Amino acid sequence: MTASVPSARRPASAPTPRVRPGRTVVPSAATAASAVVPADDDAPAPTAAPSDGAAPGDGAAPGDTTAPGDGVALRTEGVRIGYDGRTVIDGLDLALPVGRITAIVGPNACGKSTLLKGIARLHPLSGGRVLLGDRDVAAMSRRELARVLGVLPQSSIAPDGVRVAELVSRGRYPHQGWFGRHSSTDDAVVARALVATGVADLATRPVAELSGGQRQRVWIAMVLAQETDIVLLDEPTTYLDVAHQVDLLDLLAELNAERGTTVVMVLHELNLAARYADHLVVMRAGTVVAQGEPGAVLTEAIVLDAFGLDARVVPDPVSGTPLVVPVGRTRRP
Repeated sequence: MTASVPSARRPASAPTPRVRPGRTVVPSAATAASAVVPADDDAPAPTAAPSDGAAPGDGAAPGDTTAPGDGVALRTEGVRIGYDGRTVIDGLDLALPVGRITAIVGPNACGKSTLLKGIARLHPLSGGRVLLGDRDVAAMSRRELARVLGVLPQSSIAPDGVRVAELVSRGRYPHQGWFGRHSSTDDAVVARALVATGVADLATRPVAELSGGQRQRVWIAMVLAQETDIVLLDEPTTYLDVAHQVDLLDLLAELNAERGTTVVMVLHELNLAARYADHLVVMRAGTVVAQGEPGAVLTEAIVLDAFGLDARVVPDPVSGTPLVVPVGRTRRP
């Protein structure tokens, strides 16, 4: 799941990532994109009320001197999100490090995916706001946001009859003009994304005919094809076998190292999260119980507190990052 592509300059503000050992690390210039490409116009999505002074459209909000995607920070302020009158997240403040890989972990139903949906405007906020630099994302047009923020949701549905290359090419939507014409640049970016995710040989196949793991890699290729500065991924390793999980995370690590892309992903695999993330966010019951470098955050006490799991945390023999070893009720020495 790797490909050689032209290198890109890493933003000066982005710190150099630590080396993450994996199955295969071949320099790639995979680029990030959105698996949710709006089909309508540039109107802002109805997620929350725009902040004062912000206006929808592709221009900057009055008084905002930060260009979206130019190494800008993504953060939440007092975010409240719920379903059917039930509050899942209430008043959450979270700053995501620029140019780093952040993994959000926590037990089932703790609000990880809900938080990511709220940040990505896939679920409306009932309070608070999400800021990209100094701008409220609610005031940004869909196209404008899609040029900066790529999203891979937990469940994606392809249009009936669409083929792999066609679906991946839809990741180029925000970079095209009003008539949606593909350029040679678009074709080259799509080709690189197909190769990087190992699905180039499936380019002419209908997406509906693919296995779950193959479809997941196709959606990830679409994310790569959009070339955004920030990528949000909700359980991207779902349906992938362990070899492809490591390949995917290597690809994201290369993307981060070469382009300084900010990567934020929800993961269930604690040990992979600890190995690949620069910044770890641990959630429980809609709140953040700990965040920081994996070595400082993933302790036996925090694993017990957040997951209710008795475990031993030892150094990973390959990477030196925390390795969580569950104790369990059986199979004890």
